[in-house]
Amino acid sequence: MAYDRYVAICNPLLYPLIINHKVCIQLAIASWVSVVPGGIGQTCQIFSLPFCGSNKINHFFCDVPAILKLACGDTFLNEITVNLAAVVYVMVPFLLIIVSYGKIIANILKVSSASGRAKAFSTCSSHLIVVILFYGTATITYLQPKTNQSEGTGKVISLFYTVLIPILNPIIYTLRNKDIMVALRKLLSRLL
Repeated sequence: MAYDRYVAICNPLLYPLIINHKVCIQLAIASWVSVVPGGIGQTCQIFSLPFCGSNKINHFFCDVPAILKLACGDTFLNEITVNLAAVVYVMVPFLLIIVSYGKIIANILKVSSASGRAKAFSTCSSHLIVVILFYGTATITYLQPKTNQSEGTGKVISLFYTVLIPILNPIIYTLRNKDIMVALRKLLSRLL
């Protein structure tokens, strides 16, 4: 989406040529091909660990860090792999998105009309909010030293990025729709 917004704002006349059906399919395939080997690799590493204690995961879902806490063997290599995967799959895309938005903002500031700048910022703001919420919580979950994170905090943060942000996603994007905003204002004026 960041690339889509970048092309739409920085190269609007070339948008239909650059973002076509073929490019959309290629981007979707690239995202799947880039994460599946990492997921399979981490799953194989988990299955090779010895588990000798309780089999109850103190978490909402079977996330790798929660499963590593159940292992009774040495998990150092697995923890390094989790951190490496977090850098590759969380930080690299996040930084690419931030660079993309930096270029977008630089181009928006060049727009002479205030209404044009407002429309461009409106187009990007919802995606940027979702990106910051998702990547922020994912970064805290996977890159924070485990000694600094209590189990309760880890569960709340995981709940935030796996449940709350997907619930907020359509709400955030819907608020850009003028009809929805008018209906929401009417509803709030009746309630107040």
